[in-house]
Amino acid sequence: MRTLFQTIKQQFLDGNDLVLVSVTASSGSTPRGAGSRMLVGKNGRISGTIGGGAVEYRAECMALDILEKKESCQHEFRLNHKDVENIGMICGGDVTAFFQYLDHNDSIIMEIAETAEKFYEERKDFWLICDLLTTSGVSLYSPACDLIGTANVPSSVLSSLSAKPHRYHSEDYDLFSEQIETSGTVYVFGGGHVSQKLIPILASVDFRCVVLDDRPEFTDPALFPGAVETILCDFNHLEQYVSITAADYCCVMTRGHSYDTIVQAQLLATPACYIGVIGSRAKKAAVFRRLIEEYNINEQDLNRIISPIGLEIKAETPAEIAISITGQMIQVRADRKATSK
Repeated sequence: MRTLFQTIKQQFLDGNDLVLVSVTASSGSTPRGAGSRMLVGKNGRISGTIGGGAVEYRAECMALDILEKKESCQHEFRLNHKDVENIGMICGGDVTAFFQYLDHNDSIIMEIAETAEKFYEERKDFWLICDLLTTSGVSLYSPACDLIGTANVPSSVLSSLSAKPHRYHSEDYDLFSEQIETSGTVYVFGGGHVSQKLIPILASVDFRCVVLDDRPEFTDPALFPGAVETILCDFNHLEQYVSITAADYCCVMTRGHSYDTIVQAQLLATPACYIGVIGSRAKKAAVFRRLIEEYNINEQDLNRIISPIGLEIKAETPAEIAISITGQMIQVRADRKATSK
């Protein structure tokens, strides 16, 4: 989503109008669910996706027509068995999409794009709210700045915004909201081969990544495309470098048992939502024994640690391990969002 806001700003600066296509509802086995978005410009899709395939192609064609008409609209793609066969899709189900025309001269939309980037930098969560009854009604909301934009959003909706994509409908309004989570950071302790493969993959699926190591050669930003920061640290005193919150993820992959143990002991004193540690089950047993004997860590706290880290996909190479870790973290993120309000 951050790329989407950055793209809106750049396209507006270049004088280009856009259409924001948002999936507001889906049912059955559709490729993407509610909240999926893509931006379309005069030359076609620019950023994002609503699932690819025939539906995305048809949506792109409709968006190009909307660019000419300069009017927003909603369209339902009904994918029953006959439709699936006709449009060449394997997945069945229905998709409802809202096509929102964005005029590059609209200073409010530009303000929203710039404010969103500011919130990403400041790690503040916010909601994007689209008004489905108007041509360009869109707003951004955060408790930190209240409401920015032109969408007609009553206070009753603001007070009940969901963490999940949600449509709010009454006789007076029709709104679609999505929480944009920016606050969670992935802290990767150790800058070795797996970390170097992991960071760009995590960044590609919208995780904000920070790498920490005590060796200067393993904190070179060039090794970690997509990382927002690399930190040369002392593993014995992590509190001097980072402040880990309940929204943060921690991946431990230092160069040895000793450092892994020191880092894990400190992470267990934080409210981190995910602590994953690379290594074998034998290594896990040895480290856990030290945590109990030397740091007085109890069994309940040790249960917070996921080790070996990653999904069990028989990964062997650094790249394969990085993919297994990313998959697991996507799963954790989705589970956390599903249990939110």
